Amino acid sequence: MLLLPAPLDGFILRDQAEDLLRAPRVVAVGPGRVPYGAYARLPARAAARLAALEARRLLRALRGGSPRVVVIFHALQEPVARAMVDAVPGCELWYWRWDRYEMAYDASPRMRARLAEMHEAAAAHAALVPAVSDELVRLEQAAGRDAALVPMSADAFPAPRGGGVVAVSLGHLGRRTDWALLRAVGERLGDELVALMIGAVHHDEAEGDPDFAAVRAMPQFVWLGALDDAAAARLILCADVGIVPFRVEPFNDAALPYRIIKYARLGRATVTPPLAGVRTWDRAVVVAEDTEAFAAALRAFSGARMRPDEDLRAWALAQTARSQNAPVWARLRALGIADEA
Repeated sequence: MLLLPAPLDGFILRDQAEDLLRAPRVVAVGPGRVPYGAYARLPARAAARLAALEARRLLRALRGGSPRVVVIFHALQEPVARAMVDAVPGCELWYWRWDRYEMAYDASPRMRARLAEMHEAAAAHAALVPAVSDELVRLEQAAGRDAALVPMSADAFPAPRGGGVVAVSLGHLGRRTDWALLRAVGERLGDELVALMIGAVHHDEAEGDPDFAAVRAMPQFVWLGALDDAAAARLILCADVGIVPFRVEPFNDAALPYRIIKYARLGRATVTPPLAGVRTWDRAVVVAEDTEAFAAALRAFSGARMRPDEDLRAWALAQTARSQNAPVWARLRALGIADEA
């Protein structure tokens, strides 16, 4: 019987618990109505009485069966496990050690002392102490006890192959966004693509759009929310290329997306649909005529984050407010509103 200190889906050793649960006679039990922390806060005798009641409840749940082994994963569980083992002749206690619970930094001195007592009691009575690190094994051996090295696994943690392209989108994510384009590109590139989506998602502007729903469900799109400029710039440094995933329509067609110059200041080019306005900055953009071309353009920039385009960066840094405002300054001077300086 595995006594889990947290629900299985949120348990840090979930992978290894699920592996053990493949055995037909291994069962797991989540936390009861009384939190395990309560046993450390109560006086020892009161904790023992409460633990005995919880142990009887757990044993009744086996419907006549008796556990051969009770496994705990935290020192706080010792009173309940000890009560169960004492109630079942021949039952073993296993104490799985994945942290130094007795040294918890967020515990008061009194709680640390109680955790140390519970740890010593659990380790002293355990027939098996699986420990996740060499250092935890060493500590048990130094205390005169044996322990088995059982490092942690991460079977359920995603492991996309990578080696593809990291794209970044900065700004509005709503009615202007071509969700069909993003969906098609995501489907074509699959795990080749990581898309860092920086900006607030306007759900109300995309409600009921099946392409929006599909993109939101794709793991290759990472939703980072609205960020300040300093954080956004550093994330752009992690990307190979910027994107402007705008719909091709009159409202978007004449615009000059601000993000293009922001990407360029960091030496990143921009892949964009065929919008007329973006051609103002031809130096910084790759215009993709359709979905296939968009995906191919992204793929072509794979690894570019390791070799930023310094010429593009220099071009972008030269696009200052003063240089861009030259026609306005000329008119101001002609009207006598500004001097030649």
